[in-house]
Amino acid sequence: MSDLPETPSSIQTSLLSKINEWQALRAIQRQGPMSRAEVARYAHITAPTASKTVESLLKAGLLEEEESGEVLRGRPARKLRLTNKNAQVLGLALDADKCRVVSAGLDGVLHDEIYEFRTPGTYPILLDTAGAYLDGVLKRGKVTTLGLGISIPGLVDYTSQRSILSPNLPITNSHSPVQYFAKRLGIECVQLQESHALCLAERHYGNAIGMDDFAMLDVNIGVGLGVMSGGRLLKGNRGLAGEIGHITVCPEGRRCGCGNTGCLETEASDSALVYAISQRLGRAVDIDEVVQLIQSGTLDPRSELERVCRYLAIGVASVINLFNPSTLFIHGRMFAADPELFSHLLIEIKKRALAPSFADCTVVLARGSKRQGAIAGIVEHLFNSLLPPSMQASTSWAFPMPAATTKR
Repeated sequence: MSDLPETPSSIQTSLLSKINEWQALRAIQRQGPMSRAEVARYAHITAPTASKTVESLLKAGLLEEEESGEVLRGRPARKLRLTNKNAQVLGLALDADKCRVVSAGLDGVLHDEIYEFRTPGTYPILLDTAGAYLDGVLKRGKVTTLGLGISIPGLVDYTSQRSILSPNLPITNSHSPVQYFAKRLGIECVQLQESHALCLAERHYGNAIGMDDFAMLDVNIGVGLGVMSGGRLLKGNRGLAGEIGHITVCPEGRRCGCGNTGCLETEASDSALVYAISQRLGRAVDIDEVVQLIQSGTLDPRSELERVCRYLAIGVASVINLFNPSTLFIHGRMFAADPELFSHLLIEIKKRALAPSFADCTVVLARGSKRQGAIAGIVEHLFNSLLPPSMQASTSWAFPMPAATTKR
């Protein structure tokens, strides 16, 4: 006897079940471990519905139960949490100098093992090297791997999940690492631009928890911008929004990896500071050595820091004037070099930003990392995949997923 076709009623019931599951996951993600009764309250569903929803999520391996230490009615109370013992997600943070492979539970807590390697000079070697590390983590223990998130610098076309132009990692141009790893690993994979990844990391695991309006300015190797407005990430038509680092601020300045001259990221980033210090010392240094030289008192960087700070203030003021964020996070290593640098930057920003917009914005250093951003990206994708496409578009992070990036 053949299966009966689904009726409109059964389809609607299935849809509502998935929405309830999404709401339950989001509630636990925001509030932390909770009881079934708390799931019902925070997810705005009835107790019987919460019980069915929880059982479905436990069966799917997205939730785990743990003893809470509390005693209710003579029995230890049990709390539900996002899985972190029996399942994991992987993160791959690609960058110009180093790449990192990490793993975490769905709660976003990174596992202790972090695998780091210098970025190779060719795309095939990059895939092989990262793939070898990912293979090892995938096969470790008796843990189910639910997916992989990839953080990548440069322009990423979210409609095709392809890197279009990466001034700082050009070996990825016109390539789609996410499609390669989906096929190689056989798991769900998603790829996101690194500034957008930092936005998600800060919102879920950093200092932006609960915030719906903030901006993230990454000033590490390049300069990139992520903006969360009304609880949604601004991605533009194809995901190319946020490239503030390629606004010309010094027309006669240094040539940028994008081909232009005098881009903001050539003047206002960790790499800009590294370039200036390298020129003075007559040898190549990296940001870690620059920080060490300044902290030890071996190097007086005042002229270089003042120049970088001046241009960075121009960039930050532009973001404040354009987007009016309630909070602006800055992600960069240069601030570890000099404890006075950030205070000096705030003074410069105040000079250049519109007074009402500046008064309405808190500027702070970011706590999240690109590694956490890669993890946040795949967790967002897994959660949102429970929803129909029409509803995914209204979530904070959503984009079309080509068939090649999903497990078959």
